[in-house]
Amino acid sequence: MSTVAEITNTLSDLSMEELQQIERALISIYRQRKSGIIFDDSYGVWTESDQVAVADQAFMLMEEAEKKSPKARKK
Repeated sequence: MSTVAEITNTLSDLSMEELQQIERALISIYRQRKSGIIFDDSYGVWTESDQVAVADQAFMLMEEAEKKSPKARKK
């Protein structure tokens, strides 16, 4: 089993405090590498992968809306 899969499978077993520690560690690594960060402030880091995930969700919602309302596609 890969390390990433092992970590992913273990995350749900962690406490909120442990998850927050991991989040802080990941943010620290993002900042050190200065890679993929779009926005960084005292609230946290917004990465390229965060942006892609949100855009994907938005497009999926738009597609669902179009399927429910075929008239919107004809405009």
